[in-house]
Amino acid sequence: MYKSDVEGAKALVQKYEQLKKEISKVIIGQHDIIHNTILSVFCKGHVLLVGVPGLAKTLLVSTIGKALGLSFSRIQFTPDLMPSDILGTEILDDSRQFKFVKGPVFSNIILADEINRTPPKTQAALLEAMQEKHITISGKTYKLDEPFFVLATQNPIEQEGTYPLPEAQLDRFMFNLLLDYPSYEEEIEVVKSTTSAQANDITSVMTSEEILYFQNLVRSVPVPDNVFEYAVGLVSRTRPNTERAHEWSNKYLSWGAGPRASQYLIIGAKANALLKGKFSPDIEDVQEVAIPILRHRLVRNYTAEAEGISIEKIVKEIL
Repeated sequence: MYKSDVEGAKALVQKYEQLKKEISKVIIGQHDIIHNTILSVFCKGHVLLVGVPGLAKTLLVSTIGKALGLSFSRIQFTPDLMPSDILGTEILDDSRQFKFVKGPVFSNIILADEINRTPPKTQAALLEAMQEKHITISGKTYKLDEPFFVLATQNPIEQEGTYPLPEAQLDRFMFNLLLDYPSYEEEIEVVKSTTSAQANDITSVMTSEEILYFQNLVRSVPVPDNVFEYAVGLVSRTRPNTERAHEWSNKYLSWGAGPRASQYLIIGAKANALLKGKFSPDIEDVQEVAIPILRHRLVRNYTAEAEGISIEKIVKEIL
């Protein structure tokens, strides 16, 4: 597609700028969220977005889908949703043969809205698809479309009647992003643009072939040994009561992050470096992706909760 990896890396920076420009036609502000979401697409990761209703989570995903030229489907999770509602089901056709009807999971970008409102059985069906990139129905395996990216949303309020995601399933998400309220100036812009008659058309900036090429390009970025050592050292400092544990981990954490965190730190740093126009990541790139990667992998103990010490504060101290 490109003559060399260097040419591909330069093209990625240009495409990323075009992507941001297209997305900002519709989404005002939220630059970090947009950056990290695009980053995880290039890392073959998935994102868990936590935010109160009305902060344009759905709009963000559909806009990114249009700008990347990918198919998009939204699944609204409810307590009575069944695994077959996501994956698809077999029906008898006219010739009395079983025919598989594909579910909404057969898209490039999936928005799993309010994933904590559905029972574990249905959550597990989606999370298996995320991990394996294929599904099995009645003994037959169906491969999912590539690129495949899941963005799940959770509501931090109204926790009655929800089924919190187990730690093992949270671990499959590369990033946990917190969506905050827009600033006063941004909200004025949002209200102006959403209450006028003008509609913004999003033009597609990439093809799925290009995305797959860039995903492989991210993997082939060379990483110096000191960055590997820093990333693995950082994750091992979060594990309480181990020989490399940080004093804050022993004091405030009941569980630390697993090896998947180290993998994501390196891949995230590679992609972050490429998007900045660098050909190799340094320690700063690891630090920039550390909080959203570690946020959902560390479990605070009672002392931390009693003293009001947040996960972010602990990660910043350990960095």
